[in-house]
Amino acid sequence: MSTKSKLKWGIGGAYIGGMILIVAFFGATRADNPEFMPAEEFKLLPWVDLPGPMDINKGVLYLFITTTLTLATMLWISKRMEAKPNRVQTALEWLYTMMRDTVVKDNMDDDMARKWFPLVGTLFVFIWISNLIGYIPLPVNSGAPFKVFGVDIPSFQIYAATANVSIPLVLALIVFISYNVEGVRAKGVWGYTKSVIPPGVKGPILIMIAPLEFLSHFLRLISLTVRLFANLLAGHMLIQFMSGGLAVLLGLEVLAWFTLPAGIAIFLFEVTLIATLQAFIFAILTSIYLGSAVADHQ
Repeated sequence: MSTKSKLKWGIGGAYIGGMILIVAFFGATRADNPEFMPAEEFKLLPWVDLPGPMDINKGVLYLFITTTLTLATMLWISKRMEAKPNRVQTALEWLYTMMRDTVVKDNMDDDMARKWFPLVGTLFVFIWISNLIGYIPLPVNSGAPFKVFGVDIPSFQIYAATANVSIPLVLALIVFISYNVEGVRAKGVWGYTKSVIPPGVKGPILIMIAPLEFLSHFLRLISLTVRLFANLLAGHMLIQFMSGGLAVLLGLEVLAWFTLPAGIAIFLFEVTLIATLQAFIFAILTSIYLGSAVADHQ
């Protein structure tokens, strides 16, 4: 028997053996668990009550971690640039060049690129780091604690600042305000207002087109927010369900034995692709909006 065949038989045997053990110890099915509410794990339960809406919770913790790591990363990189770069510096310089030339300069002129590249680059790094640390399980789920020597410890959970709609909304507002202010500076209030309307649109049809064009600019704010927030939240919930949450919800322990590989696959897909892709999309859309705000219609 070839090594490949032995491997297939070994994996198949492990799966069947694992299923038999689970059924033997726990039974094939149990009553469902109505107390298990997966969506509750994403609620921001207050840890420290402060006046108004300024409570400290796990969202604040993740935001603090992301901000600290973003600043530390940029300072670390800036202080370790050498004339003869090592592999890490080479990779960072490639990323820097790609962001500067492909993301920023392809969507705006050189003067605009020099002015706005720091913002676009910072947004990319912040979102990227936030997305990545969102896949590291941390003891932040205070709604489902476990006891260690009689002390309640929050259970481990994956979460991200960008999986909370308020953070993507603030980032989108920064972009929205920035490109509109830049457009007004470049063209004046009336000139920028006119530039929103496609060239050549005149007469009665303008009454229909103008509101749609202005609405489309506000929809950019919603689009930037929801695209980032929904992708991160959906990914986290899929990982949670496929890694055992669905089995607990249905009271079918044996199901987790089959869904766990899918959960691991989704986790790896999210970490290696989605975390970076969402940061890249947010950065490139920021560049496009900034560039289009000052561009003249041909």
